[in-house]
Amino acid sequence: MTQATAMLVMFILYGVLPAAGLYIGYRTVKKMTAPKMLSYDAIPRLGYVPEKSLPNDIKAMLADINQKGEKLRLLYGDTNNDGKIDDKDTVTETYVMIESLMDTHIPQAVADYRRLHDLDGARAEHTKIQNSDMTGKEALVDVLTTINRQFDNLLDAAYHQDGQKLLITNRYLTKRFDDVSS
Repeated sequence: MTQATAMLVMFILYGVLPAAGLYIGYRTVKKMTAPKMLSYDAIPRLGYVPEKSLPNDIKAMLADINQKGEKLRLLYGDTNNDGKIDDKDTVTETYVMIESLMDTHIPQAVADYRRLHDLDGARAEHTKIQNSDMTGKEALVDVLTTINRQFDNLLDAAYHQDGQKLLITNRYLTKRFDDVSS
């Protein structure tokens, strides 16, 4: 073995391998100790919020809104029924409202609550907001309840609209084929 080969082997054994081990160990520890983030498909802007920074009842409401938001985006966004929302779909006012709620209003309300909570956690849950009879948490719950109720109304409207279409189709077919047989 030549002196150059021996130096290369020593460089790899005593330089590169320990440095790689330290780097991999650092990344592993960082990944294991990182806080778990929220993940909602219909509300992607909440992906930066650590899961432990919100109370469980708020997370449950957000999960419910997320589920309804996914359904509503497909119902009102996929107007040509091809299974995906793209440039070929017609944009409706209802779809724009749903997008605005999911992309702007919900993340903004959560961010506002987190700012209140970060100032003083106990204060956001127990101190009334000036000129109102609500705490910061109650105000966020009120916003999310309003959005949840609106989404329920939109889902009910879509259900009844599609049900009416089925009833009309049945009446048409019954009349058409009953008239033909008589």
